[in-house]
Amino acid sequence: MNTIGGLPDFSLQGRLALITGSAQGLGFAIAAAYGASGARVIVNGRNPDRVAQAVARLSAAGCKAYPLVQDIADLNAQTAAFGQLCEQAGTPDILVNNVGIRIRKPLAQASLTEILEIIHVDLVAAIHLSKLAADSMVASRMAGRIITLTSIAGELARADDAIYPIAKQGLAGMVRALAVEYGPRRITSNGIAPGTFATETNADLVNDPVQSAAVVGRNPLGRWGDPGEIAGAAVFLASAAASYVNGHVLVVDGGFSITF
Repeated sequence: MNTIGGLPDFSLQGRLALITGSAQGLGFAIAAAYGASGARVIVNGRNPDRVAQAVARLSAAGCKAYPLVQDIADLNAQTAAFGQLCEQAGTPDILVNNVGIRIRKPLAQASLTEILEIIHVDLVAAIHLSKLAADSMVASRMAGRIITLTSIAGELARADDAIYPIAKQGLAGMVRALAVEYGPRRITSNGIAPGTFATETNADLVNDPVQSAAVVGRNPLGRWGDPGEIAGAAVFLASAAASYVNGHVLVVDGGFSITF
């Protein structure tokens, strides 16, 4: 806790962070920022080569990084993998729910399989992993942090993209529910709602002259976000500086969602 006149403590020294989907994109940027702030980071992804490359990049930068190759959508495997992680490395006191998939279709054209896949990967898997992490944090009596990447799409609806915003709004509800349930146990739950970032998964949109111009034209900053620009919010919410922030979703979008 900060004293009057003291500087906020943004250090993550001695902390252990699990960031899902952190082999690339915003997840990797968060892992890199946590590692630079002193935390040990668990790099998660489904592709062994990509995870290994991410760990190597972080290690070369002086970060303490470890691989966790696992599809979080496989809930049984998720339970087993999390248990093994706790035994081998200790209970993570920071969990970042970052994994998400998107199928851009109108609801009328989306199959039941597609609907269930998005809801399962984007929402159910995060709920399940958050429960595992929170239960372990409680058992270890630690002051934990659960940080969930929602999206400005969780607040803004658009044509031809129905299911993703529904799942992301569900994550925003999860942020608040966890904040209320686990706050008394010294575990905070907060969210980050990213806007339009130039990540690998958005490469097609970034390189499309028409769609990219529409994004840039609406954003007050006049550009796409760089993945590294998510780091400040992620470090803040994980740090002691955010000890009294609970149940909040911090929008990081350059002002995109306040314009029309």
